[in-house]
Amino acid sequence: MRGEYKVPGGKLVAAEVDVDDGRLSRVHVSGDFFLEPDDALEDLNAAVTGMPVTADAAQLGQAISGALSPDVSMIGFTPESVGIAIRRALGRATGWQDHTFDVIDPAVLDPAMHVALDEVISREVALGERPPTLRFWDWDSPLVVIGSFQSVRNEVDEAAAERHGIGIVRRISGGGAMFMEPGNCITYSLAVPASLVEGLSFERSYEFLDQWVMGALADVGITARYVPLNDIASDKGKIAGAAQKRFASGAVLHHVTMAYDIDAEKMGQVLRVGKEKLSDKGIRSAAKRVDPMRSQTGMARADIIDAFAAHFRAHYATRDADYTEAELARARELVDSKFSSREWTRRVP
Repeated sequence: MRGEYKVPGGKLVAAEVDVDDGRLSRVHVSGDFFLEPDDALEDLNAAVTGMPVTADAAQLGQAISGALSPDVSMIGFTPESVGIAIRRALGRATGWQDHTFDVIDPAVLDPAMHVALDEVISREVALGERPPTLRFWDWDSPLVVIGSFQSVRNEVDEAAAERHGIGIVRRISGGGAMFMEPGNCITYSLAVPASLVEGLSFERSYEFLDQWVMGALADVGITARYVPLNDIASDKGKIAGAAQKRFASGAVLHHVTMAYDIDAEKMGQVLRVGKEKLSDKGIRSAAKRVDPMRSQTGMARADIIDAFAAHFRAHYATRDADYTEAELARARELVDSKFSSREWTRRVP
């Protein structure tokens, strides 16, 4: 059995394994990485030979780390990346090329519907009722979307929000508040089976699932980098923030919001944003707009979204898709029963 893993920003690791009586046997690791001294490869292979097939990537990586002497240099790969390649060889993990992705172009909906669709589609992906799905948001009314564990009282000036006609919805993933007026940011959601991030820590999974959009940003003229834990930045500052939700049923929701042209003065009135948060968002004056995507590309928002979708379609197997009536109906039910309820919105005091 053979599995491969491309280390983000690093090299390809391949693992060929056999299994005897529930344990790894005849393990052979290869790739375009660098390893010094040369004979350390034998020690690496031996470290995981005999390990149970139930060992996860972290456990396999720990076995390798414990077996290699301190003077061994692994360049372009890590012990954990070898563990991921082995897990893929065992069929416990999948790669981007193992899937055909649905791509849903922007559809204008109430923003609360997009929050609900995150849950609906992720659960369908977990059940195998829909393939992995990349979908772009578009919306028709202003909203603050707070993270699953944030407090409305601490994050939002409700009087200012009401004055500006801005609603408040809590999403199912963690992270910070999103100030979302129509046309002021670019948001997409990626719902994938948990097998795609099998063996990856939460931090590594953010970087892994953000890799494609780094290429898409390059297509529109922005050289971007991943900033742990969940940010994307260029040399001019932060561009985007990501959030995730892992479902016990076997799916991962990963969504990203990029600032296109935000009214910072209004955002400063509505969000209770401290000085550190303002600095993090690249805001020096509350009177200016936050527009990294617009100013750095000179492109219309719709054209950037089209470029992102084209990049994804060019690199992975995809099919054009749309929301089904059943999905929209279920999302409306969730908006009514959950996402518009006081119990959910204010579940954190």
